Amino acid sequence: MAAEVILSVVLGGFVIWALYLYEVLVLQPKRLRSKLEKQGIRGPCPSSILLGNIPEMKRIKLETMKKPKATTKTRESKDHPLSIAHDWPSNLFPHLAQWRKEYGPIFTYSTGSIQLLSVTDIEMVKEISMCTSLSLGRPAYMSKDLKPILGQGIISSSGQTWSHQRKIISPEFYIDKVKGMVNLMVDSTTTILRFWESKVESEGGMALFRIDQDLRSLSADIISRSSFGSNYSKGKEIFSKLRTLQKIMSQGNIGIPGLRHLPTKRNREIRRLEKEIHSMILEVAKKRNEATYEKDLLQMILEGAKNYADADSFFSSGISEDQFIVDNCKNIYFAGHETTAITASWCLMLLAAYPEWQARVRAEVLEICKDGIPNADVLRGMKTLTMVIQETLRLYSPATFIVRHTLEDIKLKDILIPKGTTIQIPISMVQQLPELWGPDAADFNPKRFEDGIRGACKFPQAYFPFGVGARICVGQHLALTELKVILSLILSKLSFSLDPAYQHSPAFRLVIEPEHGVSLHVRRV
Repeated sequence: MAAEVILSVVLGGFVIWALYLYEVLVLQPKRLRSKLEKQGIRGPCPSSILLGNIPEMKRIKLETMKKPKATTKTRESKDHPLSIAHDWPSNLFPHLAQWRKEYGPIFTYSTGSIQLLSVTDIEMVKEISMCTSLSLGRPAYMSKDLKPILGQGIISSSGQTWSHQRKIISPEFYIDKVKGMVNLMVDSTTTILRFWESKVESEGGMALFRIDQDLRSLSADIISRSSFGSNYSKGKEIFSKLRTLQKIMSQGNIGIPGLRHLPTKRNREIRRLEKEIHSMILEVAKKRNEATYEKDLLQMILEGAKNYADADSFFSSGISEDQFIVDNCKNIYFAGHETTAITASWCLMLLAAYPEWQARVRAEVLEICKDGIPNADVLRGMKTLTMVIQETLRLYSPATFIVRHTLEDIKLKDILIPKGTTIQIPISMVQQLPELWGPDAADFNPKRFEDGIRGACKFPQAYFPFGVGARICVGQHLALTELKVILSLILSKLSFSLDPAYQHSPAFRLVIEPEHGVSLHVRRV
């Protein structure tokens, strides 16, 4: 009798679990697609219950890789040794380009159990950018599938949790605070500049550098010193492990149910790194609590975690005080240095490929910075450098997508988007649409920003390398200031040309980065 009861309970549990999976994997996505299809929003049908449209995405990518790559020809001269294609989004995400042609600028598809609404329609983008409702949050996969690197920090959280985090972190990146960090940025950049100059001199006036690696170290040093009260040497191991974690996690598919729980070698390595990073960050936080420091970002996170722990919302969110600290530190470590270092690398690559713009920026810097040292007041006058940075961010935005998740039904552009839909805006694809940017949309042309962002495009809302709306990147002032300081100092002392062996291949590793790095020949000015 007891055995029969146990068997009945087991069978009952299995049936309930099977029904739950059927609801999550089949019925819910089908209802979402049906509601959108009734409003004229179509897309490819999922070919797999577990994988959604992932098989088609892989097939389209494979077919694209077999085709000869088109290139955007630069001038044939010694100054332009390479042909560089800037229209990379259609090669890196060919499924989006193909389905956009087939279904229009708004279409739906799925990756695993995630139902996505791809948006490249500028009117819809404008409405999303103006929406301040907490009903548009972050999708759950950011805090689940990407939990080891993002957790529930400011990048991936939603609702009151996100609102509380933003109140803590945002003031630390206001323009007045950033201005106070400029001297620190100069000090850090000067250190690496001396190393580069010394190597150039020791190698007879010209040296080959893998600049992206050095720029990562530089950016990490700046964010460590400006926001965490320590230099890069103290946080070097944390940055190194985060970088390794980033590479591993970028190789997997997001949204496949249960995949992250399987005892695979990849998952075991991810869990090991996550645990080590967690312990290392808490160790830094513990040392901070045991000493007296000026109030910087880390101190504000520690106080914010304590205040959040005392609030009722803390218990309902399920985030421990330690996790609050670790997740937000990881978010700042990752976003605060990785994206800036990559953008600086792309900038120097482009200036090396287009020496006429390199000469123009250098002339401006030398004219404005008479002593060669930039300060907060002169940075605003660097118009040509600003144009180059803006054009670099247009063509090579480190962030790949703007993603929002509908926590409730919401109406945008007369379309009722049902609860549970993940809205996805491909940043670089929109920032290179010829109908918005003109026939030279895929060309490097900083002059388009001569009259600012409003003069560069028919719709200024089509430029959003730092995101849009209420969730725009809190660190954008820091990033732009840091880029100006780094580039102006380097260009005032050194000139760059592309290594003929350089392979131009933007790659997706949670951010858009040069797959093979950036190798440049460096000379003194």
